[in-house]
Amino acid sequence: MNLRTSLLLQELGRRPLLCDGATGTQLQLLGLAPGACGELWPVDHPERLQQVHRAYLSAGADLLTTNTFGGTSCVLAPHGAGGRVRELNVAAARLARQIAGDRAWVLGDVGPFGGMLEPFGEALPEDVATAFREQIAALLEGGADAILVETMSDPAEAVLAVEAAKAAGAGLVVATFTFQQSPRGYRTMLGTSAADALSAVIAAGADVVGANCGTALSLTDYEKLSAELVASAGGHPVIVQPNAGSPKLVDGKICYEESAAQFAEAAPRFLGAGARIVGGCCGSTPAHIAAMAALIKG
Repeated sequence: MNLRTSLLLQELGRRPLLCDGATGTQLQLLGLAPGACGELWPVDHPERLQQVHRAYLSAGADLLTTNTFGGTSCVLAPHGAGGRVRELNVAAARLARQIAGDRAWVLGDVGPFGGMLEPFGEALPEDVATAFREQIAALLEGGADAILVETMSDPAEAVLAVEAAKAAGAGLVVATFTFQQSPRGYRTMLGTSAADALSAVIAAGADVVGANCGTALSLTDYEKLSAELVASAGGHPVIVQPNAGSPKLVDGKICYEESAAQFAEAAPRFLGAGARIVGGCCGSTPAHIAAMAALIKG
């Protein structure tokens, strides 16, 4: 574990930390076309990407997330960039690292590989594990302080990513799932409970666990889910990053219904339920993060 990662763990033990918000929607405001590959921007438009990181840092974020959600070869290949994994992930981590400086830490973002593992799909675990290892090694090379495995629905996939991060030498691994409501409570898309999902990634070596996204979950849902996550985390720190409400189509554009003030008012409730890191996912903006900072750091 390097010094910066050690300091991150110390700070997390001292006070709640604030993560940044959505990246994709911010890039769209800066010109990313619908359906285009935003993961190419660390090389194609580095100055615009750094503009997003800088806005979140100015808003009060303690943690900046690299623009690498779809940074595996599996996701990049359909965009003709499957052979550019190292280049793009190293560049993304370096850009975030330059902006973070000594004021924030960098989370190397690892999202789902874009398919389903056997027996639900055709992807072989060993192939997916190789893809995760390739991406994570590049993120660490670029200067990521920790690895964020996020928006997972299949615990088996999440375990592969967490194990890959640990094998690559990550000193701190965060693992989050996306949940939805079901007759049996909050479940992943595959029907896995919060307790079982967290248990799987903790056994694989995750240091921080939690939830992000959850399109149909309200902020009240997230407050309840936060308490459930804390109860299931076995003492591990919990992170929660909800969407800024449910997406709605208005005049041909996707909009999110929660204002910065409404979003921020929920943050103390997440912390009161025991979460240690809060932030935003889809639809959240630097204004949402700044409003959260005013309440939890004020």
